[in-house]
Amino acid sequence: MATDSRRRERFAWVVLAAVALVTCGAVAYSYLSRPPQMGPSEAVFETVDALYTAVRNRDEKRVTECETRFAAYRAGGELPAAAADTLAAVVRQARGGSWDAAAERLYRFMLAQRRDGATDSHPPRPAAGKAKVGKTRP
Repeated sequence: MATDSRRRERFAWVVLAAVALVTCGAVAYSYLSRPPQMGPSEAVFETVDALYTAVRNRDEKRVTECETRFAAYRAGGELPAAAADTLAAVVRQARGGSWDAAAERLYRFMLAQRRDGATDSHPPRPAAGKAKVGKTRP
């Protein structure tokens, strides 16, 4: 009986270790396979959005305009090199005739962006239903 109990306990630890290892592997894969961040620049964000529109419309002229702006952002330090390389790969893919695949790749890139440091020129809007301070009605 005692041997059976030890076997079950050992098996439980092996299963627990395997689950922990698989979980750590999944988290590491998810972290390492994420697209790079493009930074907080609103101009870069708008240009990425314009590139998506250009790729979806298969507009070679607009793609070239976006590519030129990305080069300037990269040179000016507004666009990190890793993100610029990803965007350049999207442009190459589109120019190679894989417009739909390029649009999908760019869409995944856009979804992965965090807007942590984004600068917003507009103040936040007040929540609906909240009374404004300092204004009272008789």
